[in-house]
Amino acid sequence: MKTVDDVAALEALYGAPVPAALTKVTQKITPLYRKWIETSRFLILSTVGPEGTDASPRGDDGPVVRIIDDRTIWLPDWRGNNRIDNLRNIVRDGRVSLMFMVPGALNVVRVNGRAVLSDDPTLTDTFEQRGRHPKTIIVIRPDEVYFQCAKALMRSDLWNRNDAEGLPTAGQFVKERDAAFDTESYDSGYPDYAKGRLW
Repeated sequence: MKTVDDVAALEALYGAPVPAALTKVTQKITPLYRKWIETSRFLILSTVGPEGTDASPRGDDGPVVRIIDDRTIWLPDWRGNNRIDNLRNIVRDGRVSLMFMVPGALNVVRVNGRAVLSDDPTLTDTFEQRGRHPKTIIVIRPDEVYFQCAKALMRSDLWNRNDAEGLPTAGQFVKERDAAFDTESYDSGYPDYAKGRLW
């Protein structure tokens, strides 16, 4: 397999970037980007650490983040499976990327920057869902904010499809690694189990 392992060769292969792809980048959250981000209930959080990279979905019942000012975003860390891969990475290497998506919208908004974790009650107590509070808040300082053009979502026709028929269930994924796992009980009981642990 022939590989591309030189930046100059890569740039020659693709040519110059479209000028708007560079001029659209801002170093802060402008009013239009604020409107987009505050509409988003879902994002992908990407981090990097000594073991490699990690990306995880984050969602909420309402805006997935809170914009404090044009250079500060708060992302509550609601209950999950306690792997804390992203959080561990942030503690050791604060570089983060966020990808905000809105159902029906073909563009995606991206934020690259640096983050720290805070367990300060003056922050965590300002978030509440069903009487619960997040253990930590991810405090993000954007370095770059920009939209991703619509081609990927247009190619995938993401918002007009449902390809879930016949896909493996979560229980089946576990059973593939643990033959004794009770797939049927796990899959049938998970919706009720999760309802009490969303926040």
